[in-house]
Amino acid sequence: MELEKIRKDIDRIDSQLVELLKERMECAAEVAKYKIENGMRIYDPNRERALLNRVSELAGEEHEASARVMFSLLMELSRSYQSKIILPKSKYEDIIAYAVNNTDKLFPERASVACQGTEGAFAQIACEKLFSVPNITYCTSFDAVFNAIDKGLCKYGVLPIENSTAGSVNHIYDLMTKHNFYIVRSTRVQINHCLLTKPGVKLENIKEIISHEQAINQSSQFLSTLKGVKITAYANTALAAKAVAESDRNDIAALSSQGCAALYGLTILKKSVQNVGNNYTRFICISKQPEIYPGADRTSLMLALPHKPGSLYRIISRFYARNINLTKLESRPIAGSDFEFMFYFDLNASVYSPALAELICELEHELESFSYLGSYSEII
Repeated sequence: MELEKIRKDIDRIDSQLVELLKERMECAAEVAKYKIENGMRIYDPNRERALLNRVSELAGEEHEASARVMFSLLMELSRSYQSKIILPKSKYEDIIAYAVNNTDKLFPERASVACQGTEGAFAQIACEKLFSVPNITYCTSFDAVFNAIDKGLCKYGVLPIENSTAGSVNHIYDLMTKHNFYIVRSTRVQINHCLLTKPGVKLENIKEIISHEQAINQSSQFLSTLKGVKITAYANTALAAKAVAESDRNDIAALSSQGCAALYGLTILKKSVQNVGNNYTRFICISKQPEIYPGADRTSLMLALPHKPGSLYRIISRFYARNINLTKLESRPIAGSDFEFMFYFDLNASVYSPALAELICELEHELESFSYLGSYSEII
């Protein structure tokens, strides 16, 4: 009975808190109207610092930390509520609406697609997972894939964005800041690296192994067991296999796929030499124009933040306040800037979600640099 009495007290207090929250939000609405009339910004850091200091003193030493956390979230909710009143319509709202209404209901089976590498590359496998009948143009670099889309040589491009073992493909993030494009779909490809040689070559004969740097990183444990063997980064795993097949050397090997062994007439000396068995690479499919297909439940954003305390927290707290799940966060320094970073976000939210629209609107209007990269679904 004692516990039941305590719970009734908690319920009574919670009811009071809800009523106070409603009252506070009504005050926030009045503040928003005042800010509109007087041309004031939504975010007032001096006011928020003073409020947090005040509640810390009121809460006392034992509850100070809890009070600061609760009121930090409360202020974030208040800013979001004011944003609905103050901020103008987001330009991305029209872009998203246009894409939703004008994109075909089915993802295309046939398409012209650019990817980096050559026949047998993992990017080719990704292309064939995304499209039933892709017309693939192979490019010598990731930058060339972006350029092929920019120039209209191909409608789509397929690029690796991250690996479950070696992490993100950082060069792709750097290129994202240079090119204007939209992600329309993504997929994951199981990666199994094999040690490929010319027929008759033994392990002890090998003096050099070539492959893409991601494959080298993903197979670091196996490579560390090979003493005196030179490890050389190459443009692509399939190109590495092709180079071994065309070389006049018998002491060189490639880390590549089992398919490339058959394609280029090589022998599989060792199978599955990657560090972990459950190794996959995630590929994104990009296009020049926004396309949003039914079922899109993943959105990617890119934004710049100053290197100041609390900058990233203020953004992340907005996801939490709207119950939006953040699935990826990647940061890259901005070249030539004074300690500024570009952040890449992946989040799970239906493209039809009002909470997502509100979030995008706030970020667009409050940040100096913000990009909506697309809403899409991922196929496994």
